Amino acid sequence: MEMTMLNRIKIILEMIKFEHTVFALPFAFTGALLAARGLPSWRTVLWIMVAMVGARSAAMGFNRWADRKFDAANPRTKERALPRELVTPLQVIVFTAASSAMLMFAAYMLNPLSFYLSPVALAVVFFYSYTKRFTFLSHAFLGLAICLAPIGSWIAVSGKIESPALVLGGAVLFWLLGFDILYALQDIEFDRKAGLHSIPQRFGISRSLWISRASHVTTIAALFWLASLLSLGWFYIAGILIALFLIIYEHSLVKEDDLSKLDLAFFNMNGYISITIFVFTLLDVLL
Repeated sequence: MEMTMLNRIKIILEMIKFEHTVFALPFAFTGALLAARGLPSWRTVLWIMVAMVGARSAAMGFNRWADRKFDAANPRTKERALPRELVTPLQVIVFTAASSAMLMFAAYMLNPLSFYLSPVALAVVFFYSYTKRFTFLSHAFLGLAICLAPIGSWIAVSGKIESPALVLGGAVLFWLLGFDILYALQDIEFDRKAGLHSIPQRFGISRSLWISRASHVTTIAALFWLASLLSLGWFYIAGILIALFLIIYEHSLVKEDDLSKLDLAFFNMNGYISITIFVFTLLDVLL
């Protein structure tokens, strides 16, 4: 029985792509560094990490549960754990509830404002799962959910919401918006048949690529704005420039008539971008 439970947990972690926490976690730590203007305490870092794992696991678990019927009908996603009945909807809901509790407990251990806002964060990430049913701006709602990572970390350190945190959150929102549009390109035909909404489904591939590029230009502009607000130095600027190069390379991989490198653009490049911003912010704050 114990092995069966462990196997099911392993399947659920694979189902929610647990390893993709790397997308948002570096930005969460970036928010913590800038709020502290140095290294936060190890206790704070620990609870931020626990909160992030809980939030993302809850969000992905709920998303897989909410979309289980669409996933079963989509050739790209029909091999996921829920459509294949490797786990049950109830097990995914229990996992989602446990992950939500993890987030709220970690927020409680950080400070009162973090705890009071944790249900709001959960409401935002859960609501996103239904947005594709009624608006092509579902990508923006996902960006809103992810941008809570650096904003939440800022609150975890400072105990308050400040304007630089919102600027960093805006950068993350448009970064996510840009690369989620690219990811959605592969589902255009299915979305049209299923009555689901997305920017690619609404505007087509060519215009969607330009919307994605404009979103990423906005991200870079927001990151430079943040440098001005906080008087950040050349290490941080160097990180932005490297991230800009990675974004340009990401877009060079995706062409209107060739989407074969979408996975490389989505998984590899965006992980590198978030880690780059964190590492160079860390160097700037320390040196």
